[in-house]
Amino acid sequence: MTNLTRRSFIKNGILASFGLVLLDSFWFEKYVIDWTYFDISKYEKNKIKIIQITDLHFDELKNFHKSIAKKINLLKPDLIFITGDSVDKNENIDSLNKFLELIDKSIQKFAITGNWEYWGNINLTKLKDVYSKNNCELLINENRTITIHNREISIIGIDDFVGGDADFKKAVEDLKQTDTNIVLSHCPEHRDIISKEKGNLNIDLVLSGHTHGGQITFFGFAPFKPQGSGKYLKGWYKETEPKMYISKGVGTSILPIRFCARAEMVEMDI
Repeated sequence: MTNLTRRSFIKNGILASFGLVLLDSFWFEKYVIDWTYFDISKYEKNKIKIIQITDLHFDELKNFHKSIAKKINLLKPDLIFITGDSVDKNENIDSLNKFLELIDKSIQKFAITGNWEYWGNINLTKLKDVYSKNNCELLINENRTITIHNREISIIGIDDFVGGDADFKKAVEDLKQTDTNIVLSHCPEHRDIISKEKGNLNIDLVLSGHTHGGQITFFGFAPFKPQGSGKYLKGWYKETEPKMYISKGVGTSILPIRFCARAEMVEMDI
């Protein structure tokens, strides 16, 4: 092999590697969704299946959104939790509605705000109406108690920690004591406050998003995390109570790429 051939081989190898990185960052990790499943239920029977959708950053309805809706309908969850940053522009609310319309309307849904609902000056009244049309209730420092499979479950929805006015104490006012309490809080850093303010309240699970799993990471290191992430990045945090799961979410923010932070949907039995 001549020197020229060696140089050509190395050059072609570099170009091919670069092309694979671009393909991975701009397509695979954005549109090939990683579905993760956990069984954290305290019960052998009457388990409640939930699905978390977070950080959609919806712009227009695409095929991968349709595939998400199709799989949700096949899984037939009891509850869907939408944990913030669904839209960051008012003109995209109608596209979000088209996506929600693809999901079985009989599935009860609860949503909270994220920072971009505020930074994008989203019309929360219109957003709330769109959610409501699709059997979804927007909770802003509020709680609801519902009965599923002969079990009472309380859902506590917190306003965004960065853009809104997160108030855990207000959110748990008049909370009915049940055996299962789930907190929806977009920014994971707010967990540190919840842990101090929850008192004797047993919280089974905190569901968060916001970080996008770093969105662009290198060997597990995220050079940038958005304000409100705190010490958290992705996945489970169980070292102290309450235990929290941070989904990497579906959409992207600022830059339209993901690297070593594949888009994620979360399914749990609780």
